Amino acid sequence: MRPLPCVFFLALAGSAIAAEPVRHVAISAAHLVAPEQGRVIDHPLVLVDGERIREVRTDGAVPDGYERIDLGNATLLPGLIDVHVHLAFDPTFASDNYYKDLLTLGAIDAALVAPTLARRTLDAGFTTVRNLGSPAYIDAQLRNAIDRGQLPGPRILAATLPLGATGGHADDSTGFSPEIDFRGESGVVDGVDAIRHRVREDIKHGADVIKFMASAGVLSNEQSVGAAQYSQQEMDAIVDEAHRWGRKVAAHAHGAEAIKMAIKAGVDSVEHCSLIDDEGLKLAKQRGTYLDFDVYNDDYILSEYGKLGVPPAQIEKEKSVGRTQRENFRRAVKAGEKMAFATDAGVYPHGWNGKQFAKMVEWGMTPMQAIQAATTNAADLLGWSDKVGAIQPGLYADLVAVDADPLANVAALEHVSFVMKGGAVVVPHAAQP
Repeated sequence: MRPLPCVFFLALAGSAIAAEPVRHVAISAAHLVAPEQGRVIDHPLVLVDGERIREVRTDGAVPDGYERIDLGNATLLPGLIDVHVHLAFDPTFASDNYYKDLLTLGAIDAALVAPTLARRTLDAGFTTVRNLGSPAYIDAQLRNAIDRGQLPGPRILAATLPLGATGGHADDSTGFSPEIDFRGESGVVDGVDAIRHRVREDIKHGADVIKFMASAGVLSNEQSVGAAQYSQQEMDAIVDEAHRWGRKVAAHAHGAEAIKMAIKAGVDSVEHCSLIDDEGLKLAKQRGTYLDFDVYNDDYILSEYGKLGVPPAQIEKEKSVGRTQRENFRRAVKAGEKMAFATDAGVYPHGWNGKQFAKMVEWGMTPMQAIQAATTNAADLLGWSDKVGAIQPGLYADLVAVDADPLANVAALEHVSFVMKGGAVVVPHAAQP
């Protein structure tokens, strides 16, 4: 038997120290949006014991021993959830030279900025995120540091390295001279056996969810935007192996055929969904597959990416799918598809996640549906309905507040005025003493 490291004994010693007493908090506000019920509760009082919600009541009676936080005329909501972010990237840290950044910045640079991006996300009211890909397992390590209490940030479900075919959307060397040697861990993998091994490697290094590139993409150097980049057998193998290990699967897919292939393989969600057709919508509904449309970032890409020196071919690809994606989002809403809130933040600045709510309403959702996409629906997709997504007894005390009525103007969610994560106040409200 190997000797145990000294940190093990330090941990044991620390466990013998008496824990701090549980904090009891009573939070009052004018209104509470209950997305699981699709209604608003007036004059709520949320009792929080430690990191969990104890009770929601409306009699206004604060039990003895509870510290009151009065949010005045604010509206409470569950902590928001974004099921598609990239916390190792942000265009505000980019220069105006795309190729220089690509060839001179590495995983360590990404790891250094990731904590800042996590904090921006949390301050914006997003207390849970699904990080769908990062270099060098940064997202798993960031998750661990946040869970240890070493950094502020949202709860993270990490995908680690996204899987993709050689020459495809996950292959950073596409379009470069073969004499350039791109090093470091990569999710580029081909063939059923190798794919199963790659899934296991991701899980070994901390993946909570498996992400793969079912189709080509926009912000990469292959010519197509929607062509399928894995065979049906390869997609089947990814999903089968991930599910065998108890992990859900998210498929990046713009093209109609790739979307249908991914759904047939059994993925839990399809990301982007830009060119989905009627058959794909029908298939997703039959299979209970979530469709995650990122319908805000088209605006940002078209207005800002030319200034960052991004190749014109990539911007042209965005022009070819942006409007169509939004029209298909509207069709998906009308069809009653299962849909979760997914922004692809990292393509545009973290902390701006809430800007997507207005676009979702503009293109067919009611404000309540948009809120449900970022709460109850998102929690269901993540398999975390027993943890987050509602203000209910037993769930984490993840709460946000806004000072305007988000059902009258959903853009109010771009400016949260109070954030609590796990019973700890992250952003205090102006009404608090």
